[in-house]
Amino acid sequence: MRNQCLVTYHVKRCHEIAKQQALNFSTLAAPLLHSQKQSLPPCQLRTKRREFANLLQIPISDNSILYYKRIHGQVVVWGFQNDVFLANILLHLYSKNGRLHDARMLFDKMSKRNLITWSSTVSMYSQHGYNEEALAVFSEFLRSCDENPNEYILASVIRACTQLGGVDQGAQMHGFVVKTGFYQDVYVGTSLIDFYAKNGQMDEARLLFDSLVEKTPVTWTTIITGYVKSGRSEVSLQLFNQMIEIDFAPDKYVLSSVLSACSMLEFLEGGKQIHAYVLRRGTKMDVSVSNVLLDFYAKCGKVHTARKLFDWVVVKNIISWTTMIVGYMQNSFNFEAMKLFAEMARLGCKPDGFACTSVLTSCGSLEALENGRQVHAYTIKANLEYDDFVKNGLIDMYAKCGSLTDARRFFDVMADHNVVSFNAMIEGYSREEKLNEALDLFREMRIRLFPPSLLTFVSLLGASAASFTLELSKQIHNLIIKFGVSLDVFAGSALIDVYSKCSCIRDARLVFEEINEKDIVVWNAMFFGYTQQFENEEALKLYLELLLSRQRPNEFTFAASITASSNLASLQHGQQFHNQVIKMGVDRDPFVINSLVDMYAKCGSMEEAHKTFTSTFSRDVVCWNSMISTYAHHGEADEALQMFELMIKEGIKPNYVTFVGVLSACSHAGRVENGLHHFESMIHFGIEPGTEHYACIVSLFGRAGKLSEAREFIEKMPIKPAAVVWRSLLSACRVAGNVDLGRYAAEMAISIDPIDSGSYVLLSNIFASKGMWVDVKRLRERMEFNGVSKEPGSSWIELNKDVHAFIARDRAHAEADLIYSVLDNLILQIRGVGYVPDTTALLMND
Repeated sequence: MRNQCLVTYHVKRCHEIAKQQALNFSTLAAPLLHSQKQSLPPCQLRTKRREFANLLQIPISDNSILYYKRIHGQVVVWGFQNDVFLANILLHLYSKNGRLHDARMLFDKMSKRNLITWSSTVSMYSQHGYNEEALAVFSEFLRSCDENPNEYILASVIRACTQLGGVDQGAQMHGFVVKTGFYQDVYVGTSLIDFYAKNGQMDEARLLFDSLVEKTPVTWTTIITGYVKSGRSEVSLQLFNQMIEIDFAPDKYVLSSVLSACSMLEFLEGGKQIHAYVLRRGTKMDVSVSNVLLDFYAKCGKVHTARKLFDWVVVKNIISWTTMIVGYMQNSFNFEAMKLFAEMARLGCKPDGFACTSVLTSCGSLEALENGRQVHAYTIKANLEYDDFVKNGLIDMYAKCGSLTDARRFFDVMADHNVVSFNAMIEGYSREEKLNEALDLFREMRIRLFPPSLLTFVSLLGASAASFTLELSKQIHNLIIKFGVSLDVFAGSALIDVYSKCSCIRDARLVFEEINEKDIVVWNAMFFGYTQQFENEEALKLYLELLLSRQRPNEFTFAASITASSNLASLQHGQQFHNQVIKMGVDRDPFVINSLVDMYAKCGSMEEAHKTFTSTFSRDVVCWNSMISTYAHHGEADEALQMFELMIKEGIKPNYVTFVGVLSACSHAGRVENGLHHFESMIHFGIEPGTEHYACIVSLFGRAGKLSEAREFIEKMPIKPAAVVWRSLLSACRVAGNVDLGRYAAEMAISIDPIDSGSYVLLSNIFASKGMWVDVKRLRERMEFNGVSKEPGSSWIELNKDVHAFIARDRAHAEADLIYSVLDNLILQIRGVGYVPDTTALLMND
């Protein structure tokens, strides 16, 4: 009785010490040390053994290892070092506290071991990632122990095989499990399912799952998660439905997995049903489930729903805040992402590296440099600036904000660069079209043996496309092949874009054909390539191919296709695309609206162009520019200027292109005062006049017959006049018949752009109009000597759904003989009524 009271006293005393979190081990050991008799009665030994077991199971918060080691020492002093029960408790405690070395020393000194001993040791190693050691202990068990392993040992060994990725070892363990008769054990079966799932063998995992008679929530979670991670989310949802049908209540892990499946499939209705199921259960929603729901709604584009859920959740952790910030960022709600980040910091919930990286992306997208600097300051304060994601996010943010100096400074001070940091810096240079700097960094990347990724090549292709450097683009293409990088949709789209811009449309089409899995971005890249190179018929043929594929055209597809119709002046095709646009529900998209306005205008259908313009409520500056330019090109200056005034009243800020249209309208109408007024007002809108604007003013003076003022204006330009400016003056001289000024303007234009035929043709027309045929001949000889050729005129007409193209002096048409016969007959008839052709605007030999 006295001994029992003594044990009770020790236990109570240790509880008090643990609560105070200040252990006095000498006091604790004193009652144990005063009697170390080697020959105590068995009942007292059992009492002492229970006493040690109780002391080892007391929860300790501070200095727990020191406490356990002290008890361990007393266990040895009292002669219980060979007691398997106490040794197993100590093994568990050492493992739990990460003291693997102490646990192994204890294991090696044990003279007797049971299944719990072996199970604890194998489990310890597998749980802490020492998988080879776990397998070694298991092998030692098989050699030295006569007993069969239990389910816990087998499950731990299978977990070690899973973490090692050892397919052969895992398969051997499967065979061993069958041999030992544990194939129906749910614990072992679940471990095998996990092994096969994580090695991508979902068919094997499913066979095991179906063969298990008993299944736990962990079993269901394992198989469902396996299907989600292997990209077969629809199967995971089917399994979830089966789970519900058999009245098996899913836990938070299952719910998280199936919601992830809905996110991957963007299966909004399915996710909503799971959300409703969680609410119907009437239990308090776990924060992990609410976080996955937030992620689900954000990935399905339902950002406002996600925010409502976020505000409804009472208990939020750092993952909740980060998930909402990431959701805003991924859906381009960048301002909201920055605002939520600031609120998170203000409420004392310290943002982690992921939250900082996401909000830095938003800052870069908005080019919000000051906000980005504030986030940078926070990362320094929170000691996050050394996080790899944060470092790369900072480089990306500074680069996107145009602060390449800051981006490069931060890049240079980084101690440990990686492929992502190089890519962020190269992409920054490429975005600013700093090709040389991007190539220098790429060269350094290769010297330091960093393997370039697909994003590296895509960034370099973007820079080479902007610079129209074909040879460099081909070299990058060769490197992509050399490095064995798979030509995915991003690299494929970039290559199509660069070859198209460099006028190698056939190479672009070869790349297009090479891509097996084409998404709509790849198709669109090819569409825009054809329209950029005016291969409009090919663009229309490509649209027919798209309809036969499984891809669905989007607003960019229609913008390119309508542009092709516009370039062909094919009203019929344009109207067909307009019908498709309405049917697909993208008739409100600004890109599509702008293309439709331009198409109707170029096809001469001004009424339809105006109707399309007025039918949309979301008119951006490009839409207004299309309408202003349309009126200007059709000589309807009043309507163009009225449209400009209405644009200003609606609060739309004009841009560079707007004033090109306005000045062109003034030029066509001969409104010198209006034109000069609008030209001078550009500075008030923060727009620096460019070559096109100066050319319009010269044309304005020229059409008004003020040639001297036009010349004086050119000579006082703050920038060097381009050839097109002098050609504007030259064109005015042709109308006015001013030979001397025309000759001077032509010489200036030719000196700037000696291979453009326009200047020669205009000057030749002036000479011809004055009967100066000797000068016309000399000019023709000069053209031939300089290798300048006049592009022959061309025209086309659509008849019975066929486009017939005609080029000057061309007889390639199948009906050429009949066509020329009809033309000759018409010429005879019009000459008969007194028509005399005007040949003053022809070059010799035309």
